[in-house]
Amino acid sequence: MAIPVIDFSNLDGEERAMTMAHIANGCEEWGFFQLVNHGIPEELLDRVKRVCSEWYKSEREEGFKNSTPVKLLNDLVELKTGEKLENVDWEDVITLLDDNEWPSNSSEFKETMKEYRSELKKLAEKVMEVMDENLGLQKGYIKKAFNPNEENKAFFGTKVSHYPPCPQPELVNGLRAHTDAGGVILLLQDEKVKGLQILKDGQWIDVEPLPNSIVINTGDQIEVLSNGRYKSVWHRVLATPDGNRRSIASFYNPSLKATIAPAPELKEPVTKEVDEAYPKFVFGDYMSVYAKQKFLPKEPRFQAVGAM
Repeated sequence: MAIPVIDFSNLDGEERAMTMAHIANGCEEWGFFQLVNHGIPEELLDRVKRVCSEWYKSEREEGFKNSTPVKLLNDLVELKTGEKLENVDWEDVITLLDDNEWPSNSSEFKETMKEYRSELKKLAEKVMEVMDENLGLQKGYIKKAFNPNEENKAFFGTKVSHYPPCPQPELVNGLRAHTDAGGVILLLQDEKVKGLQILKDGQWIDVEPLPNSIVINTGDQIEVLSNGRYKSVWHRVLATPDGNRRSIASFYNPSLKATIAPAPELKEPVTKEVDEAYPKFVFGDYMSVYAKQKFLPKEPRFQAVGAM
């Protein structure tokens, strides 16, 4: 069993209807799919992978050796209890935004990641337009919901993560299981070191690395806007003993001031499980709940924000 792989270039050809159907299936049945021929130049992707790996090696690798996860794991191994570290991730991560200071001394890193983020943002908006069409919504509906006005625009961030080799991978998570809080997530994952898994029908399934593909997944806000037709899916990253896994995830999220609710056209429940409507809420309020409950079931988050 493998997540769908979709040739995005077929949207412009004779296979458009079939491609739209494949994307709908990816959103409805999986919550994850991989895009190939997505329009982002391979030269740029190769540069992104190189500058991120060079940046980690020169500016972060030594620091990770003295990080909290390493210290906690070493303490646990000494105690020999056989317990697992449940409240920490074996991950080095930074977040790049348009208006924060990027922790790198390399001008090439900054220029490359700025160019890449611009391309990814455009791809995210194309993917959202496909979702609009598949859901029977007006073109631009999701983008408008995420960008309520000129003062409150969508939040576009990029997480650059590395998962260094772990001496005791059975005792710690690379990244604990969770669903993503926001809208559309676009991931450029490591081509050699596996580790990303999604939960499908009660089983954890590997998201197999595919050279220069972009992995797409839907976050909690797409689940709400689609009234449960598109589900945000549990996923995790395993710690591994070999290789330094690189992961570059970009996320197109609503403005913190955006009001999120099921689209009026989709108000009818889809399945028996959707027995009550998703609440209407402000995304910033949802994020305040999510910050405390990220690794817990998502349904109570919806209930909590609906009661605010």
